[in-house]
Amino acid sequence: MKILLTIGDVSIVGGAERVCVNLANAFNEMGHQVEILSFYKTNETLPFAIHQNIKLHIWHNMSESRHRQEATRHFLTKLYYKNFYKLVLNFQVAMAFKDVDAVITNDNTFIPYFKHKNTRYAKLIHCAFAYHSRNRIFQILVVLTSKEIATWKSYFKDVRVIPNFIPYPPPPLKTDISQHRILSIGRMDKGDQKGFLRLIDIWAKAQDSIQSTHPQLKDWQLTIVGGGELKETIETKITEYNLQDSIILRPFTQNTESEYLQASIYAMSSHYEGLPMVLLEASSYALPCVAFDVKTGPSDIIESGKSGYLIEDNDLESFAQKLIELMNDESKRKAMGLNARQKMQDCFSKEAIMPLWEALLKDETPSHNS
Repeated sequence: MKILLTIGDVSIVGGAERVCVNLANAFNEMGHQVEILSFYKTNETLPFAIHQNIKLHIWHNMSESRHRQEATRHFLTKLYYKNFYKLVLNFQVAMAFKDVDAVITNDNTFIPYFKHKNTRYAKLIHCAFAYHSRNRIFQILVVLTSKEIATWKSYFKDVRVIPNFIPYPPPPLKTDISQHRILSIGRMDKGDQKGFLRLIDIWAKAQDSIQSTHPQLKDWQLTIVGGGELKETIETKITEYNLQDSIILRPFTQNTESEYLQASIYAMSSHYEGLPMVLLEASSYALPCVAFDVKTGPSDIIESGKSGYLIEDNDLESFAQKLIELMNDESKRKAMGLNARQKMQDCFSKEAIMPLWEALLKDETPSHNS
């Protein structure tokens, strides 16, 4: 079967980009002919490895923001970009990829206004529910969690639940749980989706507690791995709190395994999520995780009190205290980490998830949302 996966910008570091590449590599392993179409390319080096058998198409060899800037310099081109660009773009894509059996979309750029009779069109939704009429043009919507399935199905006829998966067997190495390091990884975007600013607030509360009550924990550090527009703001806040000695900022690395193996707790402070890959990966390395119980995502992964802790959203004090609790108890960190790792093997392995994609692709009667 010939499969095309589309993504906004395969060169940036993000969950959707990682999932797109993971899926492409997995379909390739299963013997399918796979191609990736990236509409933009910000960076020269790709953050996620794509198998050599997979053909990568770059539509615009520049960032989306630069393309928008160049395309809207004049009144007429601005008018065209606003009203006709995506329609024309999707017609061009339809003409360029006439012979594919399935298109799986991971972005908001591709919309199948122009369908081919024998092609199935599916959109993978990476975030919590938000109604967009353009999604009704797809034959199938794939969501990552069953938490909002009733809401999705009230608007769309064919909705499938297929979680993200760990793209490799459980790592042979488990983290050394005796290390005094808490880890958080994510993109530092302008809107602070990953909640790094409130994570600094949480760490400030934890440090106050350490200084007053738990001096034995004073050598613990919080490491934040990532980059983006918000980095300077994050650095400024760390300096304002005088936390430079206990918060370490590191740039994103392709070798995330080394980051997981150097930590003994994972902290996620996101304001919203779909099904976060970093929580899946951290759990696979036997790291207990602490996260806010936002609408979707963490509660599908963390069994609170068993493999980590779910904290009521924006309860910074409780989040800080659960970190302190885990920092104080190595045996609890180890037990929770092993429980987290086991759940990844049972529920989020490639072997558990890819048959769901195969079933979607083999469905002989494509249904249309009405």
